[in-house]
Formats: sequence, structure tokens, C-alpha cells
Amino acid sequence: MRCSCGARGLTLTQQGALLVAPLRQAFAQIGDALAKGAAQSGTVRVKCPTCAMRWVLPRVIRLQNERPELVVEVTASVSHGVDFDAEPFDAAILFGWPSLKGVASHHLFDEVLTPVCSFALWKLRRGKPPTPGDLAGKTLLRPTRDRRDWLLWLGAYGHDGLPSAKAQHFDTLDFAMSSAMQGLGVTIGDVSLIEDDLQARRVIAPFSLRVKSGAAYYLVYPERPAPSAALRELAQWLGDEAAKTRDLLRAQG
Repeated sequence: MRCSCGARGLTLTQQGALLVAPLRQAFAQIGDALAKGAAQSGTVRVKCPTCAMRWVLPRVIRLQNERPELVVEVTASVSHGVDFDAEPFDAAILFGWPSLKGVASHHLFDEVLTPVCSFALWKLRRGKPPTPGDLAGKTLLRPTRDRRDWLLWLGAYGHDGLPSAKAQHFDTLDFAMSSAMQGLGVTIGDVSLIEDDLQARRVIAPFSLRVKSGAAYYLVYPERPAPSAALRELAQWLGDEAAKTRDLLRAQG
């Protein structure tokens, strides 16, 4: 496409201007063809925040063990957003309150908070239920810098402020959970995300009080082009697994 130079920069020649619309249409068709080819490949590329990997990855692996021909590539990210126009993902797990336009959104489960720690760290007198006072002297591990998760849970218990001055904060829940498993302190965790850790008794949740934060986890993907069969199968699988998690937590009270 030829251009001519003017006093204020480059301008298209008359012949070049005539080519703009056909080229745009051609590029759009190429993009659609590439999207359809990726959709038919059987590969689903999913962006997932690191905190949700504890729940998502074991379930994706179980699905692939049952369906080896279905390829799901999960990429961990510290960010909680996604731009499907700029990032090479077919779907994403989002935390919070997704409000993306032109995106299908499937609620997985709500964030439900409670303290968790290792067996070795938590020693109480038998016959007496724990109280926030039992946290005094212990290191409080925070998956956020602003202490909001701890303060929300403690406020629901009727306790103002933190019961211990000893604290460490991390950028992700995964780091906080790993430290709690090592007996380094007590973290505030989402019981849905750490369900497998609780079932395997890698950590314990000593308090019965569990508090909803108001946020939730969602599986999202663009409505156009239409989702592939592989993506629809993944969405159904994760939806069924999330329902099992919600039922289990309800049974636990």
C-alpha cells in the first residue's frame, strides 16, 4: 500500500485508501479462521490466579486422566483479571465480582474465610472451644497486606483488632498456606480453596466460625466465537466439582 508524505506526516494515496476496507475484512477473516482452528484443536488455555490453583489444578488433572484426548493448559498468574483480546487464553478463573462485557460467567463458589494452621502449632486444653484469645502470641500469616481478611473474620467473632502483634504478610494465599503447613503461623484461608488440604489433614481449621467475604470465584470465557466442545466440557466439569465443594461445606455447617 503506497503512502505519500505531507507536511504533517504520512497520508494514503488514493489507490491505498481503496485497499483499506478489503484488507480489514481479510484480516478479520484470518482472525476468525485462527480462532476456529484453535477451538477445534481440543486444547483449552486457562488463566488462573495462583490462589485458585490449589482447587483448580487437581481437578483439571483428574479430568485429563479420564479424558486424555482433552488438553487443558492452565497458566498461573498473580493478577486477577484477563483481557481476552490481548492475552492468548480461551478462559479464565476470576476472583471478585466479574463485570466483563461479551463474556460468559459461571459462578463456582463464594469465598468463605476461617483460620487454618498445622496440627503441631495448635495445642489447646481439651474440652474447651477455641477463642480468638488463643491466637495471642502466634504469628498471624496474612495473604493480603491490609489485614482485611483477618479483621473481617475477627469482627464476625465480635473481636476488635488483631489478637497478636506477630505477623507476616504475603502476596498470595499459596505462600501463606505453605508457611502455615510448615508450622510457621496461622493464616486466614478460603475453606473452598483449601478443601483438599483439610481433607488430607495437611492443615486444620480449629474454629467453627466461617465468614463469607462477599467475593466469589468464577469461570469466564468470551461468548464469541462460540465456545469449543472442549471448553464446554471443562466448564461442565468445573461446575460439577464446584457443586460438590459447596455441598461438602454445607454438610460441615
